[in-house]
Amino acid sequence: MTRVDVRPVRRATDRRLVTLLAASLTVGLLAAVAALPGWATAAPPPARAAAAPADPPAGPAGDPGDETPPVEPTSAEPTPTEAPPTLPPPPETTAPAPTTTGPAPSTPAGPADPPTTTAPATTAGPSAPTTTPPVRTSAPGPGAPAPGRLGVRVSTDDVVLTDAYWNAAGTTTTLRITVTNTGDVAEQVRLSYTLPAGLTDAGTAGCAPAGGGGHRCGAWTTAAGARFSTLISVRVDGDAWRRMPLSGAVRVSATAPGVVAGSVDDNEGFAVLFPPGPPVPGIALRADGVAFDISGSASELAVRLGNTGTVDADGRIEVVLPDGVTIPAPPAGCAALSATRTRCDVGAVRAGGAATLRLTVSATAEAQRDAPLAGAVVGRLDPRSGQARQLQMSFRITAAAAMATPIATPAPAGSQGVLAAAGAGDRPGGGLSTAQRGAVALIVISVLLVVLALALATVSLRRRLTDPSGGR
Repeated sequence: MTRVDVRPVRRATDRRLVTLLAASLTVGLLAAVAALPGWATAAPPPARAAAAPADPPAGPAGDPGDETPPVEPTSAEPTPTEAPPTLPPPPETTAPAPTTTGPAPSTPAGPADPPTTTAPATTAGPSAPTTTPPVRTSAPGPGAPAPGRLGVRVSTDDVVLTDAYWNAAGTTTTLRITVTNTGDVAEQVRLSYTLPAGLTDAGTAGCAPAGGGGHRCGAWTTAAGARFSTLISVRVDGDAWRRMPLSGAVRVSATAPGVVAGSVDDNEGFAVLFPPGPPVPGIALRADGVAFDISGSASELAVRLGNTGTVDADGRIEVVLPDGVTIPAPPAGCAALSATRTRCDVGAVRAGGAATLRLTVSATAEAQRDAPLAGAVVGRLDPRSGQARQLQMSFRITAAAAMATPIATPAPAGSQGVLAAAGAGDRPGGGLSTAQRGAVALIVISVLLVVLALALATVSLRRRLTDPSGGR
């Protein structure tokens, strides 16, 4: 019987399988390449909102820590139409070199473009060093030069009380606030401030109560680079010392209607610093301030309790810190009474001698951004004979983080877009976006096509191997 030659038919079939296999592989590779950029450039998850700080624990009546924390003004009362009077700013102090997004402010000899009102003659208490808070500015849109840039900065002195406070039913003093237009356009700058419990506004011109201890003031019109100061008149109650530590907050916002869209703002805290007291003979107390460096690592608080009496006495020191500032590891002889209150027994203090206590203090990033803050110490001497003696005072807490400007990290683009997929786990609920689901579907389809082509090729090879003709 004559054998039929079927090799041409089989060769044609093999060529079709090879063509199908190559087409499937090509489609799969193209689908995978097209899917990866869509996955990588998917919209990143929104940033988490910062948690609001909890209210500090209240201490016993009459003890430090029984203060009302500052709150933002919430009243719907109309904002005053006139701004507070201005006066020349203080000389700028040298601050650590933070990275800023705005131009360095100039130091004019007098107020640049201030309102036409005249500053009242006031007597301010000793002022603490001025710090440089962060500058928040609007970023121009990509691909086009911005017509102007907003920028504003505020710095505050502290409310510093002298020994005369202990001999008065109330003390009226001033809080100095310095404002700088760090933008490159003329701006309208508004001021608001919050006073802690025990402090009230003593009639600052151009400002009105806004509820919750807050006040709002009229707007200044300032030229680019202008720098000026204003004084807020405050009255400190005669029993406000019982609530120490006390801190307040100041906020400024700037706009340029018709020139630059949006607004920028800046804020800084201030401390209310009480001298040691009420005065008691036979005891002395001193506390150094706490300063956190730019790394935000723990710092040290040093407290000195002196026995100026004629008999030995057992010493005790209590430290009261604001919310977010803690003593993470109290040393021997110390015990945490609460999250912000620590008591330490320093042992016997000889007559004419003193005991020094050193504590490691740490603070959250949010607390450091809100600095300057105030803490308080209470010193007590219990002699073997006679009555116990006690003093308390407040101290200042500063942080270099409050002077630094956060640096924005640019998002990867182009071929680096695949790096954005690393943040996909932060999506609420852990689900995939629409772009990611589409990419997964394309990849699955391409893989199935490749598997199908391989299966067909395998079947064809098996037939050729099992064919008695040997493929001839």
